[in-house]
Formats: sequence, structure tokens, C-alpha cells
Amino acid sequence: MARRARIERTTSESSVLVDLDLDGTGQVEISTGVRFYDHMLIAFGVHGSFDLTVRSVGDIDIDAHHTVEDTAIVLGQAIGQAVGDKKGIRRFGDAFVPMDETLAHAAVDLSGRPYSVHLGEPENIFGAVVGNNYPVVLNTHVFDSLAFHARMNLHVRVLYGRDPHHICEAQYKAIARALRVAVEPDPRVSGIPSTKGVL
Repeated sequence: MARRARIERTTSESSVLVDLDLDGTGQVEISTGVRFYDHMLIAFGVHGSFDLTVRSVGDIDIDAHHTVEDTAIVLGQAIGQAVGDKKGIRRFGDAFVPMDETLAHAAVDLSGRPYSVHLGEPENIFGAVVGNNYPVVLNTHVFDSLAFHARMNLHVRVLYGRDPHHICEAQYKAIARALRVAVEPDPRVSGIPSTKGVL
């Protein structure tokens, strides 16, 4: 059974298309107009082994915020749709990802209950902008949007780090690796991995 979703969303601020295959091989085609965000989503697709196409057009002449957040909303919706009824999956996943001086950790529960916790980014990077138009403060918006619209628990933390680029990238990669584990088929589970019988 294909675990794939294709979702389009258009508002007065952006137009977003996401095509996601959870059982892919990391083939990606990303274009958001925010080059550093493209870099993060490429890392997400490759390290999650997801086939991922993202095409976003937005009012980046004003600010990257709308395009980045709206893209995360649609990506979250695609994750939620592609995972389907969740029969036979691991449900939980976590990953530590080092990147030079930075170490990030992400934990995922495809519980059907949206919740996001984001901790540990050093205070001195709060005003940082990477690649000219990606404010690091957008990380929290992205992670919240993913969690809410995929209906999953997502906990992301930076244990330590210094370089804003590395701190962002390690977190995106950690989420990808954790989600990759969570959506994998578990050969020991045939039904819904929950005592409630539904997720």
C-alpha cells in the first residue's frame, strides 16, 4: 500500500505544493524561494529517506515567515495523510544527530495528539539570520506546524552548539531520522500500536 500524499494549499500569502512518499529513497526536489530553507528540507528528505517534492511561492519580498510556516503546515498535513491508519508501524522514533560542534536530539510519537516541545537553542543565536533571509527563530514555527498538522508529538532539543547553520541543520536532520524510524513497519506489530486500538 502506497504511503504517499500530495497536498496543495493557496492563501493570499503563499501557494504551496508538497508531494511526499514515506517509502522513498531520499529523492528530493525543493523550491521555496528561501534558499537556506530549501537546504533544510533537502536534508529532511534525504536523511528521512523520503521522496519529497516541495514547490512554494510566497511573499518573501516582505519576509520569509509566511512561506516557511505555510510550507511546514502543508508538509505536516502530508505526513499525517501519508502515514495513513498507522497499522504495523513503530510509532515512536528518536535520533541524536551531531554536526561538528552541535548535537541535537529529536523524539517523535505518531500518537494522533499534536504537541511540540522545542528547547536548547543558545540565546545568542535568537537574532541570527542564516542565508540572508532565514531567521533562526523560524525553527520553532516550523516544528510547531509540523507537529500540529501531522498530529504527532515532537520534541526537539539542542544539547549544545555554536554555529547557527549547524544548530538548524542538526535539528532538521534529527527530526527526519526520528520520523524515519517512527513510520517504519514493525515486523512484530500487525495492528495499531496502541492499547486504545486507534491512533
